[in-house]
Amino acid sequence: MFKWLTTIFMLITLSGCGYNTLQATDEEIKATWGEVVNQYQRRADLIPNLVNTVKGYADHESEVLIGVTNARAKVGSIQATPELVNDEVAFKKFVAAQSEMTSALSRLLLVSENYPQLKADASFRDLQAQLEGTENRITVARNRYIAAIKDFNITVRSFPSNLTAMLFGFKTKPSFTVENEQAISTAPSVDFGKPALPPGRRPGDGFGPPVPQGKVSP
Repeated sequence: MFKWLTTIFMLITLSGCGYNTLQATDEEIKATWGEVVNQYQRRADLIPNLVNTVKGYADHESEVLIGVTNARAKVGSIQATPELVNDEVAFKKFVAAQSEMTSALSRLLLVSENYPQLKADASFRDLQAQLEGTENRITVARNRYIAAIKDFNITVRSFPSNLTAMLFGFKTKPSFTVENEQAISTAPSVDFGKPALPPGRRPGDGFGPPVPQGKVSP
């Protein structure tokens, strides 16, 4: 009887000291982190087709194409497990790799501005639309993760829940910083509204007939 009453007392005490909140917010972090990883993976899955499409019109842009491929390989080499969110060093490596991927994609899409035939390609336009949609979903997922981390860290640091956190080994978790947000919050974009003019051309000039893939009209 005494043990039973002691157990009930402990449960009530833990509930009042933030234990249930710590458990709930920790589970929310796992769920939101999983969505962040899923959206980043969706973006990585688009890269091979995007690179191959661009290569068909601009195969000599090797530096940019290799940059995107290498960035994707670096992203793929990081195991984004739930445990990663507890390791600040590993988390920073993950964020840095995703930031590099964003920069590489921006350079690739900027290069496409020089190739009207590429910009008119239906496959490229479809991939661009998928990429923009994915980047938007990444932003939403990342913001939800940031909110979950904020709630958890506040509970870990606040009294008296901080005592419960210390008792059960809960520690603050890293999140995306202001610097991270500046680097990865803006989705790569390309303006399809007006074709870029090749060197030596003036507004109103025709671009001539389409050229075979892998070549650029003089």
